[in-house]
Amino acid sequence: MSIFQRIIEQRIKEAQDRGEFDNLPGSGEPLKIEDDSHIPEELRLAYKILKNAGCIPPELQLKKEIRQMEDMLDKIQDEKEMYHHLKRINYKIMKLKTLGKGSPLLEETEIYHKRVVEKLNHK
Repeated sequence: MSIFQRIIEQRIKEAQDRGEFDNLPGSGEPLKIEDDSHIPEELRLAYKILKNAGCIPPELQLKKEIRQMEDMLDKIQDEKEMYHHLKRINYKIMKLKTLGKGSPLLEETEIYHKRVVEKLNHK
């Protein structure tokens, strides 16, 4: 251990003995370590800044919109309206794919074919 490390360790120990760390926020609670391994390394700092500012990355915003639109899809009774809604969902999925971040967690597949087959099977 270098002399600087020993001095630092000594000062930390003295501060602990004086109780200077006792009333810190989150004291006694486990650390919340975020796993950002799924985010490309060159984007991690930018995403962290966006997160701290209360913003989410554009691809996650699109993903959220897609999920909300899919939930709305179940409530649509009119076939023509459902078709247009599916087209909007597929457009957002295409837009998400063109962002090209390459994360498998963000992959979406078009749902048009799946929904049409489901709809035809219910008739």
